[in-house]
Amino acid sequence: MIEYVAFDLETTGLSPEKDQIIEIGAVKIRDSKIIGKYNCILYPEVFVSDFIIELTGINREMLDQGIPLKEGVEGFLEFSEGFPVLGHNVMFDYSFMKVAANSIHRSFERDGVDTLTAARKLLKNLKNKKLETLCAHYHYINEAAHRAYDDALAAAVVFEQMKKEFPEERDVFNPRQLQYRVRRERPITEKQKRYLKELMKYHRIKDNVKVDAMSQSEASKKIDSIILKYGVIKK
Repeated sequence: MIEYVAFDLETTGLSPEKDQIIEIGAVKIRDSKIIGKYNCILYPEVFVSDFIIELTGINREMLDQGIPLKEGVEGFLEFSEGFPVLGHNVMFDYSFMKVAANSIHRSFERDGVDTLTAARKLLKNLKNKKLETLCAHYHYINEAAHRAYDDALAAAVVFEQMKKEFPEERDVFNPRQLQYRVRRERPITEKQKRYLKELMKYHRIKDNVKVDAMSQSEASKKIDSIILKYGVIKK
């Protein structure tokens, strides 16, 4: 794999269906050289915990100034179109991106390589196969770990170093089809429907959103975003 897009996401949690992407970072590589970069912070429609803020270093002011999910995902899809992808534990990022793409009625089907899988096969003597451990092994300093672009670049550096160290292991470095099935969305529950309408009425929110046509996850995110911005209904 001599040309690819290494990418990494920061998210509000671990569930592609329930949580949301808050940062996309990607670097385009050809012949071991960087030929393109992509990075954006997304405005969250769900609550972002203090743990995530502290882990990533993405503060609430940065999140408030983030771009909409649709804009960020479409930008990444255009940036990475036609290229296989690379990531450390790539299925985590792939599943989130596929769910996000599906939510805006776009497709995301790619071949890819996982540096975690490659490291487990090739670097068995390391105490663990975390990205930071691999960076230390190859004497690479990741200036901003847990930020999407920096982790994407670190994964690319590690991948290129593994290719140099194990030139005979070509099969490990060949991209394979990545597969993740997006769960079918369940329709909004009557309880969600009732509460969301009450919440919008209470806060006098005029929105053209079609509540009855929402899925459970869409309703949950909408409720969370309203509560986060305006507060709960006070009896």
